[in-house]
Amino acid sequence: MRLSPGLVAAASALLVAVSGCTSFSDSTAPESSPATESSPPAEPEAADITWTDCNDQIQPLVAGRPGSERPLTFECGRTEVPISYDEPDGATMPIFLVRARLAGQTDRIGSLLLNPGGPGASGADAAIGRALTLPEDVLRRFDLVGFDPRGVALSTPVECIPDELKDRMIAAEPRPVSEEQLDAVFTLTQEAADGCAEEYGDALGTFSTTATARDMDLLRQGLGDEQLTFLGYSYGTTLGSTYAELFPDRVRALVLDAAVDPDADQRADAEAGAAGFEAGFDAFAANCTQLIAGCPLGGDPRGFVNDLLAQAGAAPIPSARAGETRQATPGVIMTAIQAALYSTTAWPQLAQGLAAAAQGDSQALFSLADTYYGRLQDGTFSNLIDANIAITCADRDPGQELAEEDIRALAADWGQRYPLFGAGAAASLYTCTVWEAERTPLPERDAQGAAPILVVGNSGDPVTPLPGAVDLAEDLESAVLLTWQGQGHTAYPKTDCVNGAVNAYLIDLTVPAEGTTCPL
Repeated sequence: MRLSPGLVAAASALLVAVSGCTSFSDSTAPESSPATESSPPAEPEAADITWTDCNDQIQPLVAGRPGSERPLTFECGRTEVPISYDEPDGATMPIFLVRARLAGQTDRIGSLLLNPGGPGASGADAAIGRALTLPEDVLRRFDLVGFDPRGVALSTPVECIPDELKDRMIAAEPRPVSEEQLDAVFTLTQEAADGCAEEYGDALGTFSTTATARDMDLLRQGLGDEQLTFLGYSYGTTLGSTYAELFPDRVRALVLDAAVDPDADQRADAEAGAAGFEAGFDAFAANCTQLIAGCPLGGDPRGFVNDLLAQAGAAPIPSARAGETRQATPGVIMTAIQAALYSTTAWPQLAQGLAAAAQGDSQALFSLADTYYGRLQDGTFSNLIDANIAITCADRDPGQELAEEDIRALAADWGQRYPLFGAGAAASLYTCTVWEAERTPLPERDAQGAAPILVVGNSGDPVTPLPGAVDLAEDLESAVLLTWQGQGHTAYPKTDCVNGAVNAYLIDLTVPAEGTTCPL
């Protein structure tokens, strides 16, 4: 999975504050969704977006956060999109949006549509957070609009994996190499797939990226913009580049930050992820050992983690948090590590959390792991995991699925080559082999005829390594690559150099010179 931690608390509060969430049980589900890669975009008429003032609900969620002093107002919106673009006049599903506006806008350009990644992360949630952090120069010219893609959060959420099964999946062996370990992981995967197939049937195929890209064009029209201005992170780069392929003449500006490699098949993508996280852990370890106050993990953080995994494997580690009955298994520990590698700001918490776990308290590690997978304090989950799998598998070409024996062989191989993350990455390849849904494979993307597109890559990104951004920029006919020599996942808005280049592009459509690199 390629997931991005988000404002889980904010999303949870929005779920309570905003009524009218609709699922397939509330509307007419399609019997099938056989959209194909070659079918041209349908042209249904865009429905109006109904906006309501939800400032009173959102402002308490952001109070006290950096940027909360900005004079922002928030609106919540709803609109309808076709469930199947093969039947554009047929049954519809609701899409939920949040719009943030900065007081005192001048020379407004339009709306900046946002997707934070995942797949499965809430764009409405991201709009709340990014309204506090994006440069004010951009917010003075654009409304910031985040939407929950179909199947996500408040937009017809796909919900078919029970919370207790999610807990078991997270706690499972993270480095499965033996036949017994792989059997256990595959059994959990099959249980999740069976439950979703029983719950949704053929409707699982409606949650594809291609369908969401078509939804985005209806949102563009509903927002009153002649062309799309879009900011996509991680999986959001896949969504944005798919939009550009389907609607190249409707692109005003696309910022594709932390690009997913469009040329990598699922095996290559999984291996790149394993290698990226290994490099990310090495960067974390080097940073820790160079601390003036000393690294709480000692001089060999990798060895410390291996010892901690063995300790938790022998006896799961309890948490000191009041009322917490869970104990940290190796799966929880590795999930916490992955979560922290997304951002250097989480590295101190990870180091202290690993050290505390070795002393018998896993509280900090549970905090990281729960944020990563959308687990709330009451033990319930957002639908992040359900949506992540449903969207990922709806996009997969079934002809590229690997046989089970090949996955087992890769787990053994990658477990040696990428000791912390390789076996788990290999085992994840089993997920879509048992997922029963119609597939809409992603189109090849060159976006011929599109306006200039800005691809942003980070040399130290453990989640979407830099070669993916290089490939995406090469594939898109009009793309220019901006490289940041930094650590962590995504680059904008983290440094003045990156901010200046992206702001100039979004506002004035000025692209940086080919080969521009920003220092750390």
